[in-house]
Amino acid sequence: MDCVEVLPQLHMFRFPIGQAYLWRDGTELTLIDAGDAHAAAAIEEGVRRLGLDPAGIRRIVLTHGHRDHYGAAQELADRHGARILAHRLDAPAVRGEEPVPDPVLHDWERPLYTHALTVPEVPPTRVDRELEDGDELPFGGGARVVHSPGHTPGSIGVHLPRHDVLFTGDAVAGVGRVMLGVFNTDHALARESFRRLAALGPRVACFGHGDPLTVDTAAVLGAAAR
Repeated sequence: MDCVEVLPQLHMFRFPIGQAYLWRDGTELTLIDAGDAHAAAAIEEGVRRLGLDPAGIRRIVLTHGHRDHYGAAQELADRHGARILAHRLDAPAVRGEEPVPDPVLHDWERPLYTHALTVPEVPPTRVDRELEDGDELPFGGGARVVHSPGHTPGSIGVHLPRHDVLFTGDAVAGVGRVMLGVFNTDHALARESFRRLAALGPRVACFGHGDPLTVDTAAVLGAAAR
């Protein structure tokens, strides 16, 4: 696992497929996504390498209910007393009560999707709080939930207005170029969500896949959304 500094209080943990983000408010830590089912030990080691204690993880915010994003959430939450948060519409899939909706694939996405299916299966994972659009979360000076359906019904972005940082989940990707995320269940909704997230005009954008965007971010996002 690679650990990449995005900002002094924000680091990215990059896995073979996907990534997670660690936000620091002093000794209180928030994870945005949690990697795959085998990622817990690597995340804990990454936190320690930053000079922090994994016991400071107070919450794990899931951008959506795909197994490369919530895989280690339950293990980390059980060890450190963190709460797991996910949008109401994806919570049943995370808990294993409903199947994950199948994407509507373009032909060029099919080989990529076959590779994505190599991510380990995840046992049912609890959700301690079901989120809605506009909810405020107690980190980063007041984080806002931005419902961004299309990738999955309950996909969310997480916006930190005070720091001008946006976590897009898989609604937006930064692989090679900034683009609409792949494997969407509803392409029209996904495009609309991309435009909604871009309209926030952040200074820093952190994607579910690909390097964070830290230069001319608002302009690049806006151009890609158009």
